[in-house]
Amino acid sequence: MELCFDRTFLKELENSAEKPELVGTCFLKRKEELQIYEKYCQNKPRSEALWRQCGDSMFFQECQKRLDHKLSLDAYLLKPVQRITKYQLMLKEMLKCSKNSEGTAELEEALATMLDIIKSVNDSMHQIAITGFEGNLNDLGKLLMQGSFNVWTDHKKGHSKVKDLARFKPMQRHLFLYHKMLLFCKKREETSDGHEKSPSYSFKHSLKMSSVGITENVKGDIKKFEIWYNGREEVYIVQAPSMDVKNTWVSEIRKVLTSQLEACREASQLHQKITENIYHAPMRNMRKTALRQSDSSSPETGYRRGDTGPNMRQKRADASASLGSERSALARKRFTLQGLSNRRSLPAEPTPKETDVTRRFSLASTVNSASAPRTKVPLSSSLKSKRHQIKSDPTPFGYEGTTWTARHVAC
Repeated sequence: MELCFDRTFLKELENSAEKPELVGTCFLKRKEELQIYEKYCQNKPRSEALWRQCGDSMFFQECQKRLDHKLSLDAYLLKPVQRITKYQLMLKEMLKCSKNSEGTAELEEALATMLDIIKSVNDSMHQIAITGFEGNLNDLGKLLMQGSFNVWTDHKKGHSKVKDLARFKPMQRHLFLYHKMLLFCKKREETSDGHEKSPSYSFKHSLKMSSVGITENVKGDIKKFEIWYNGREEVYIVQAPSMDVKNTWVSEIRKVLTSQLEACREASQLHQKITENIYHAPMRNMRKTALRQSDSSSPETGYRRGDTGPNMRQKRADASASLGSERSALARKRFTLQGLSNRRSLPAEPTPKETDVTRRFSLASTVNSASAPRTKVPLSSSLKSKRHQIKSDPTPFGYEGTTWTARHVAC
């Protein structure tokens, strides 16, 4: 890490010595690379443990003599941790000397970036001390906040004596706020090999942020706020050490809940669009296709309306003539029950056309037959009785009644 910064970041800072307004740009340009300090600080406890095991080795002592270093290796391992806090001090001093001048906005943004990195480093150092959590902390999203609070519980479920005790006696809990979950841990101070105390956090409880609600103000103390779960089935009254801490936590929790609400709305809108495309798009395509076909072709002749050349006019005339001949032939084949009864009374022999006549019974054919001129022919008494039965058919134009009457007459 140091070699990388010697080649890039250090040279950029040295080149801006005569143009200090460019210092802020150097930090912003290396914003992503500076995130490596978080990983380095997380591994710091492991490097310290290894140094305690191997620090007395002759190899390290010989390396120190050859390089003529006054300090041992563990002192140099501490340098990056100290440097990350010195960056923000340097930027603050530069801002004091460059108010309302060129590069001020970049310096302010660079300072905010470094403060955020320091916060992330500090939070990550606490996160690696969590014990007892069954799961991967990386799956919970980014660690947003962590801190110690007094916590009271008020649950709907549970024994009444336990509820009363929990309501009046606060618990010391260290809270870790992630994008997806809120962890409740108990802080423990541990001493290892006579060195300074290092805290550890024993996992106790967790709440999914998708089911969390918040009440900003609680009666009796302005530093308290409520975190409730599953429609107030579980209620946690949290007391912050100061109003600033309370406001920061309430604001951050609101941001998480708001982002989740927006994500749910976007997912709902996307689901609705997908559903509409699946179920309604085929119907719209069928309607468009039908409209195109009706606009491009005639329903009777099949020629395109847009074509107006002499060949197409001839084709239209031929199509109209053939259609007229078909209609006349069809009209000759149609007959009514009345016409059939009249034809049966004629002594002439039936022609092949009469034997192959298709029996069509519809309202149009009946009306056409009624309007056509008829010749009166004397009927026998048996045919008159059958004709009387045909006229008295209660469904003269219906399919079933007409079919039955046709058979009767044919017989």
